Amino acid sequence: MSYYFNTIVKGDFNAVIDKTTALLQEQGFGVLTEIDIQQTLKKKLDVNFNKYKILGACNPTFAYKALQAESKIGTLLPCNVIIQELDNNSIEVAAVNPIVSMQSVKNKALELIAESVSNKLQAVIKGLESD
Repeated sequence: MSYYFNTIVKGDFNAVIDKTTALLQEQGFGVLTEIDIQQTLKKKLDVNFNKYKILGACNPTFAYKALQAESKIGTLLPCNVIIQELDNNSIEVAAVNPIVSMQSVKNKALELIAESVSNKLQAVIKGLESD
């Protein structure tokens, strides 16, 4: 089982971010953080890098349930979704697979939550494929 779900789409980078954010919202997620890797690497290391953003997505209902089941699970939150520009004018969107990332915790209640969150993130990826 892979640690992420992904798809490759064509289009404007910012439009893909907007579409991804909208699909996340449809699945009950908000974007808590947005990290611009390209900008950060340029500023900190003076290197050029492709467009690459990390969205920290959180579904409050599931986050609350996960925190009730496992108090230290915040170390694995939020669910990261990346959008990166590829060399061939394509854009890859990938989301963490929470089932894999939470396997090491060994908590049955958390496994059920991770499965539900996984299904929602897969729906986001599939929604991008349907355009």
